[in-house]
Amino acid sequence: MSSPAPKSPELSDKSRKYDRQIRLWGEHGQTLLENAQICLINATALGAEVLKGVVLPGIGGFTIVDHLMVTEEDVGCNFFLDLGSVGQPRAKRCMQLLRELNPDVNGDYIDEHVEQLIENQPDFFRSFDVIVATSISERTIVRLSNVLWEQSIPLIVARSIGFYGVARLQVREHCVVEMHPDNKQTDLRLEHPFEGLRKHMDETELTSKVPWLVVLYKVLYEWVAAHDDRFPANYREKYEVRELIETKMSGEQENFEEAIKAVNSSFGGGKPSSAVMEILEDNRCVNINKESNSFWIMARALKDFVNNEGKGLLPVPGVLPDMTADTISYIKLQNVYRSQAAHDAEIVFRRARQLLKELNKPNDLITEKDVRLFCREAANIAVVRGSKIADEFEKGHRAPNIASGLETPNSLMAHYLVLRALDRFQAEYGCVPGESEAESDTSRIKSLAGKMLSELGIGALISDDLVYEICRYGGAEIHSISGYMGGCIAHELIKLVTKQYRPLDNTFIYDGSTSQTEVFKL
Repeated sequence: MSSPAPKSPELSDKSRKYDRQIRLWGEHGQTLLENAQICLINATALGAEVLKGVVLPGIGGFTIVDHLMVTEEDVGCNFFLDLGSVGQPRAKRCMQLLRELNPDVNGDYIDEHVEQLIENQPDFFRSFDVIVATSISERTIVRLSNVLWEQSIPLIVARSIGFYGVARLQVREHCVVEMHPDNKQTDLRLEHPFEGLRKHMDETELTSKVPWLVVLYKVLYEWVAAHDDRFPANYREKYEVRELIETKMSGEQENFEEAIKAVNSSFGGGKPSSAVMEILEDNRCVNINKESNSFWIMARALKDFVNNEGKGLLPVPGVLPDMTADTISYIKLQNVYRSQAAHDAEIVFRRARQLLKELNKPNDLITEKDVRLFCREAANIAVVRGSKIADEFEKGHRAPNIASGLETPNSLMAHYLVLRALDRFQAEYGCVPGESEAESDTSRIKSLAGKMLSELGIGALISDDLVYEICRYGGAEIHSISGYMGGCIAHELIKLVTKQYRPLDNTFIYDGSTSQTEVFKL
């Protein structure tokens, strides 16, 4: 379903330009994207591909931080540099060519080493929604990780070398309202019908033209009346409901057939899941304060609704699936659910406004539209809390996870360790492995990887072939690998700024030689 008709020619042009993506994350998601600012550290081929993936859909702006000049090697793997760029600041040239992709996007650059910014201007990063760092040293990773963790700014550290790629997401806390689950259950309130729904069902006659929900409701309560007011709780009992629907049919009636198919998937709506209850019982929800953001204030308002007006149930979402029915019958039923959803959302909104007043926060921090969306998605809200990248460099960090990965057949955990050993190699030797002598550097990398395993108390071995594969490219990027990794990272960036979908948790490895990917939680 496309977005609603815009109100002005200018908006019409924008809607046409971004129509496909608006279908994915809505106009509100597009607005968040257009207001977001991204900082890229180092305009490598991978970094440029990441920015390409957010510039095309219309990110608000980006800033490239890079102190290096363009080399011929850069031109060979980075599509956003040309031979005329050689000898010029890499940040400036890459920014200029990326901006040509979308004139709606603002671009800037800083021709300076990121270490200088960390040292002299740590608050520089506060103006960005997400920081992406590519091909930075182990020392810089640790310093940047600590700074951004304290500032609660998401960080993605990534590297592409040869046929291998790695991306690690650091996020202290990320609240998601729109999860877009693959198997989203429609909340129909069959076991807990609200007054408006009961009244509508009582007044509606069972015909071949009414929505299947009417059929299921009437037959369900006929079954319940015959079973001591119990609802079907297992497969056999639900099968009895399906058989009872069949007895009501006279010939081929599509709405009855749809009702039979819907029996197994139409129950259980309304009650908060254990994951949602965990959020409602979280200290950030129970004890909101002046530092609380809009998510936690709305969560507290939702909690109060569940405990009071909702009598243990979430607000009615007001969303119905498609059904075969005459238009008038379907719209009447749809309006019943929408009316109750608006009623419930109004209660939550009034409570949110009251909380804002108590906290001395501005009224417009939370709008009625925000609350309606929050109530609609209440059954699937999520809070993601991650770990700090700098902690991975501590001895013994996640040793059991790493050991388990190394013991798993075809796991890419060994790739993670070798790429970590590459960072340590650069720190110790001041160059990229394989830059001058692949054979000798292979033994050095293997020794470093073995030392890391020893520090973790793991007795596993890393294969010579894997280590040599890292060294033989001499730190060079392959554009196709960087392009794939850049696309994956751009997806994560969009999830973070639109606050939709669950982001990566937390380390992503790609082996382009086997087209294999894996995600680790480290």
